[in-house]
Amino acid sequence: MNILIVLIPVSITLGAAGLAACIWTLRHGQYEDLEGDAARILLDDREPDEPQ
Repeated sequence: MNILIVLIPVSITLGAAGLAACIWTLRHGQYEDLEGDAARILLDDREPDEPQ
């Protein structure tokens, strides 16, 4: 039972860190252009004579 004294604050800290990271990504526009990112995967920007 004494381990709960350690585990509860650790889990609350990790949850708060995850929430802060999620809010940070929302505020910095990480999810603004989802359609463009999906279409960009399909485009081939390399020139035909470039080595792979």
